[in-house]
Amino acid sequence: MIIYLISYALCFCFARLGWFIPSGLVLIAGAVWLYWKDYRASGNLIHLRGLFCLFFAGGQGISCFKLSCLQEPWSLMTWACFLAAVIFFYLAFSLTSRWLGEPRQPHWMKKQARGSREILPRERHSRLRLYKKPLFYSMGIVTAVSSIAFLAEALVLGYVPFFLRGVPHAYSYFHISGVHYFTVSCVLEPSLAVLYYMAGEERCRIRRGAAVVFTVICLANPILCVSRFQLIFAVGMAVFTFIAVNHRIRLYQAALLVCVMIPAYVILTVARSHDVEYLNGIFEMKNSAMPIFITQPYMYIANNYDNFDCLVRELPAHSMGLRMLFPLWALTGLKFLVPSLVNFPIYVNKEELTTLTLLYDAYYDFGILGVVLLCAVLGAVCAFLVRQLPQMRNPVGYVIYAQIAMYMTLSFFTTWFSNPTTWFYLGVTILIYLFCRCRQGL
Repeated sequence: MIIYLISYALCFCFARLGWFIPSGLVLIAGAVWLYWKDYRASGNLIHLRGLFCLFFAGGQGISCFKLSCLQEPWSLMTWACFLAAVIFFYLAFSLTSRWLGEPRQPHWMKKQARGSREILPRERHSRLRLYKKPLFYSMGIVTAVSSIAFLAEALVLGYVPFFLRGVPHAYSYFHISGVHYFTVSCVLEPSLAVLYYMAGEERCRIRRGAAVVFTVICLANPILCVSRFQLIFAVGMAVFTFIAVNHRIRLYQAALLVCVMIPAYVILTVARSHDVEYLNGIFEMKNSAMPIFITQPYMYIANNYDNFDCLVRELPAHSMGLRMLFPLWALTGLKFLVPSLVNFPIYVNKEELTTLTLLYDAYYDFGILGVVLLCAVLGAVCAFLVRQLPQMRNPVGYVIYAQIAMYMTLSFFTTWFSNPTTWFYLGVTILIYLFCRCRQGL
């Protein structure tokens, strides 16, 4: 943490002097150091504290490059909030870990025999086999519910976003309140498919073929919705589930995944009618010749921190908890009965760029105190999950861990824990967890 604090101080000083590239690089180095420290101590590639520090602080470092004309120097309060977020997450994680004690026999420290081609140690493989049938049934249920919801939306709204041309925000309108939660639940199925595959070879050809069909259908859903985020989330969570169970991923597997995801991302970008001229006009890069494959991911990371600074500068009064309670208003339908509960403006530096950081709603509610409380609670919860990981008996617990790992990885992207979809995903996963626990071995 001392090295990170030094890098943060240097980043702040360089930014004040207008040395934006060195400012960003030194903070990225500090974020990498925090991740490496947790990874080296645990051997866990998806250590939750490491992921948060790497991607939230590293994303801040990327934003410090100031490559867009939309970006301005941050206020002192913005700098203080970003620093407090990492410090209190880190400290809460450490204190909770000490209070809980060390986990017993972490599975990532169990070395497999040299030359072994087994994906899992034998005892873990046997445990997964107990859940093979309930996992298959869960995959089928999720696929069926998601597909029915998708078809219902398509029939009622009269279009499928993938086949619509010239409408950049077609997916934003492809939404029936209440129904869309079930449509996007498809992102959970690939993770269940990973567990099903890792449980061992399926002797029944019908179930084996059905499992492949379920996965194809659920991956086709975000493509038809032209939702790059859903596709990335589904695949990313499946990868994290694999790592959570096995704690290793081969280099060729990672390379293959990247090779598959890049063309899919490009196809969905074209399908959304987002051409280069349209995106360059929105991002307003200082260097107009910068390639779009650099500009687009840069702005989806960097501008979120500037939107937070915009909130800090322009917010007239705090909402005193109403923003963070939005999932309650949405999932209960109270937002329709009492619109004032959700009638709060969003402060962003450009209308089209509405992605936010994890901290946005926490600051909206209570200022820097809200940031501190949110990060402290998340740090404690993540410490508990990391401790439970090596002792996980029900394999669906790995899906819960993978979800939280994705939220930590994408902590620069949006306000995950004041988003009703996040709680819907967690609720559905918990139901699957209970179903598999009741049906194991059958």
